[in-house]
Amino acid sequence: MKLATLKNNTRDGLLVVVNKQLTKCVAVPEIAEHLQQALDHWDRVEPQLNEVYTALNEGELVNEMDFDQELCESPLPRAYQWADGSAYVNHVELVRKARGAEMPPSFWTDPLMYQGGSDEFIGPRDDIPVASEEWGIDFEGEVAVITDDVPMGASAEQAASAIKLLMLVNDVSLRGLIPNELAKGFGFFQSKPSSVFSPVAVTPDELGDAWDGGKVNLPLLSHYNNEPFGCPNAGVDMTFEFPELVAHAAKTRPLSAGAIIGSGTVSNKQGTDFGTAISEGGVGYSCIAEVRMIETIRDGKPSTRFMKFGDRIKMEMLDANGQSIFGSIDQQVVKY
Repeated sequence: MKLATLKNNTRDGLLVVVNKQLTKCVAVPEIAEHLQQALDHWDRVEPQLNEVYTALNEGELVNEMDFDQELCESPLPRAYQWADGSAYVNHVELVRKARGAEMPPSFWTDPLMYQGGSDEFIGPRDDIPVASEEWGIDFEGEVAVITDDVPMGASAEQAASAIKLLMLVNDVSLRGLIPNELAKGFGFFQSKPSSVFSPVAVTPDELGDAWDGGKVNLPLLSHYNNEPFGCPNAGVDMTFEFPELVAHAAKTRPLSAGAIIGSGTVSNKQGTDFGTAISEGGVGYSCIAEVRMIETIRDGKPSTRFMKFGDRIKMEMLDANGQSIFGSIDQQVVKY
């Protein structure tokens, strides 16, 4: 099943069921007005939404309309919880190597996670407003899950059963603000502005064999200023799978229905210490920071600039037939 949220001048938008080809949709206010409402009553409404999805794909609905990704909010325009992990430890190791820092052994056994701002997300086709280019504007391509209620202290098995939907993420980062924040020993805040999620959220069964219960075994495609930038496989080099990440988030507190848990930047080693750019025959990267770290390690300083006003980033994931699964995040950075 595929779900999206259309803009309708309310904070939570209008829930629609979207067909498999992402060409048609239908509003379902009689079932749930918005996605959070559906998640609050998932056991009851999920079968009803599935009936609509089946009928929509079979062309049986007279109230269907064209699906326009330009009109979408993030599936949850706001959420009770947004916690982002760093499941691809290669990404963490690379960043630390560039600044000459050792990798603590615990990073391989205990996930990193930060709590992001969830009161307002950016729409997948909306501009990314930033006040200054000097803040080091970067994108981060990720996968995220949306959960049902998760009890405190849940096991990974319990956490796995609570995963109801998946999305793509652009976890916008301001790299120039990160060092001073981390130096205070209190984590990210100003350096992590509003995140962005794909137009469509999908149930795990939509991924078929690409979903193995813990990770998505498909490439995450990034195009930066219309040029291929990255296609690392989200199922490769993922040290901590989603059930582990969800259980980690719920270790000392319960998670409410609608909690979003991110994977962190998708990153593949590609058989080398640092990975390889697409232009050099590799699968590339999911953020500019990794490229700059490699340049620092190799050349002593970075040469690739961070994003400037007017730059564009597009992220997408395709199934085995080349069909877009989640729709595309496609955005321009603008001056706020």
